[in-house]
Amino acid sequence: MNILVLIKQVPDTETHMKISGGKIDESSIKWIISPYDEIALEEAIRIREKNGGKVTVISVGPERVTASLKTAYAMGADDAIHVKTDSYHMLDSATTADALIKATADQNYEIILCGRQGIDSDNGQVPLIFATKKNIPAIIWAKKLETSETGVKVTCEGEGGDAIYQSSYPVVITVQMGMNEPRYPSLKGIMASKKKPIVTKNLSEMGIDYDKIEIVSFEMPPERPKGRVIEGASPEDKALELVKALHEEIKVI
Repeated sequence: MNILVLIKQVPDTETHMKISGGKIDESSIKWIISPYDEIALEEAIRIREKNGGKVTVISVGPERVTASLKTAYAMGADDAIHVKTDSYHMLDSATTADALIKATADQNYEIILCGRQGIDSDNGQVPLIFATKKNIPAIIWAKKLETSETGVKVTCEGEGGDAIYQSSYPVVITVQMGMNEPRYPSLKGIMASKKKPIVTKNLSEMGIDYDKIEIVSFEMPPERPKGRVIEGASPEDKALELVKALHEEIKVI
């Protein structure tokens, strides 16, 4: 089974973001595979281990993206594709989907897996645009995936319960937290990943116009005002003081 995994490189959630000159200072950022995409990669590897085949990972971004692709190799991916930008630009979702489609146009995949959303932008649009432009089904927020020779059975998180979908191949599936527990890269895998090739495809050479979003500037949000402790000799006095403050100072009652 031929499986494609779309991965996005994002800042670690514990990274303290710094703004300098209206731009994000990337020097202190630790970059990782988006956690939802990591779950998708783990699921792809498990499917291959059960059914055979090949897992290919692909990511769009600047040179630093190769670190995440090597991590994917260390986890167990078979091939890696880097759609490289000449310099870092904020790409809109449609442009990213176009780049992914064009970079994989010479291959056929039964399953295209990715996380339900990137943890940085949180929009979750790329896989759906990818599926729409490829004219193939898309199933979102999967929490369980079963494969057969003819298609997939997918259990998804729905309103008030689970929803179960079936689809033939090819199909795009976005995965939810809790589907699996991604494996840690082994030492053997990390050492082997250093020698594995990454196919690089330059975005500009692919004929894709990606100067569609202009970042004017970034700035940190204003600091939150310090909290206020309501004083009083008894709970009743504190309650009265709180009501007075809400009415006279904040004016919400």
